[in-house]
Amino acid sequence: MHFERRSDIPVPASELYAWHTRPGAFERLVPPWQDVRVLRREGSIHDGDRIDLRVGPGLGATTWKIEHRGHRTGEAFEDHLLSGPFRSFRHRHLFESIDAERSRLIDAIDFELPAGWLSEPVAGWWIRQQLGRAFAWRHAITRDDLSAHARFGGARMSVAVSGSTGLIGRSLCAMLTTGGHAVHPLVRHDGKRLVPGGIDPVRWSWEHQQIESNRLDGLDAVVHLAAEPILGNWTPEKKRLIRESRVMGTRLISETLARLRRKPSVLVVASAIGIYGDRGDEVLDETSSAGEGFLPEVAAGWESATRPAEDAGIRVVHARIGLVMTPRGAALAQMLLPFRMGAGGPLGDGRAWWSWVELEDVVGALHHALMDEAIRGAVNVVSPEPVRQGDFARSLGRALWRPSFVPTPRFMVRLAFGRELADAALLGSQRVLPEKLTAAGYRFRQPDLSAMLRTSLGIEETA
Repeated sequence: MHFERRSDIPVPASELYAWHTRPGAFERLVPPWQDVRVLRREGSIHDGDRIDLRVGPGLGATTWKIEHRGHRTGEAFEDHLLSGPFRSFRHRHLFESIDAERSRLIDAIDFELPAGWLSEPVAGWWIRQQLGRAFAWRHAITRDDLSAHARFGGARMSVAVSGSTGLIGRSLCAMLTTGGHAVHPLVRHDGKRLVPGGIDPVRWSWEHQQIESNRLDGLDAVVHLAAEPILGNWTPEKKRLIRESRVMGTRLISETLARLRRKPSVLVVASAIGIYGDRGDEVLDETSSAGEGFLPEVAAGWESATRPAEDAGIRVVHARIGLVMTPRGAALAQMLLPFRMGAGGPLGDGRAWWSWVELEDVVGALHHALMDEAIRGAVNVVSPEPVRQGDFARSLGRALWRPSFVPTPRFMVRLAFGRELADAALLGSQRVLPEKLTAAGYRFRQPDLSAMLRTSLGIEETA
């Protein structure tokens, strides 16, 4: 059986090929709804290089052992299944030149099912449907990433990233390495879980106020994402960790960068739209004041902790990130099970505004903030189309073909998460707009909620 997808990509064939050879390409190409884990990796994409994968969740997972063959520099390479769920599986990656500025990406797959022709009418049709959705996503990611890199002239940077193994950090590091940037992970462990392509890890600890400053000297940029997760029982100790991991960690990095002989040109620090607090129907942008309460106070201290870097002449960006949407984690992942069971619905009265953002737009916005020298200060990283929580619930229900009218009363949300956390992070209303990103010409990958849900969940092909 055969499957094929073709897409025109607005970069030369040489750059399209190079993107696929760089560390992080495989990670960028795994659709967010697929559960895929790399078990072993040997080499890159040249003949004889290998990759072993664990595909699927739990007891239903299968192991794929793949060998690369048919490599032609600048033109093609192939994946051949050595063992796995198919009788045979051959995937050809082809890169054709259209002209000096455009190329064509071709993915061609030939496969045989275990039961042969007997299973083709049903299983073959289903597999082609799944491949269509997966490769629509893959081609969109490839096109969007390469377009983003090309916008800034293909400039290469050396970037230190904290939180590099987290939800956002993993995706950001893969986007940077496939774009030819050098990524130096800031790690608080023994360094065994480095991101693909990460080099010269920098040890640091906000608790002990220690950092290997010599390894930061001469780098072009720093992205600081690491912080204690907000979710969890807000005990006094949990709240201390939430506050200190952000304020003390950011201050340590800022003071260290300010003392370097060769300082980075930019520091991008994760912040959150929680800085605005519960504001009802008020439309909020980067000029809006901070709100009141624990999260606004933490976020304000978080952003103020970058002052040493700013005073030293480093361009500082505070990425105020909204509700991150991806089935890989964060809010959407936690909502999927009840909605798939038909038990989903609005929280409280459903009138609170949710300022959401798809994970790939968080990555794209952080990359844009790194590269665009005109961007500084607070930047709202949210979709340009915030929605009321009840409308979000209905959109998710429609995407999953499930009812979404079962409300969760406020007292139940507070009982489950604690009153303070529930009111601040789940029931609060924040109608936030990304004015700075829009003015800077950032092109959102997923601006529409319904389309984002269908494509991110693999329900329909990406346009």
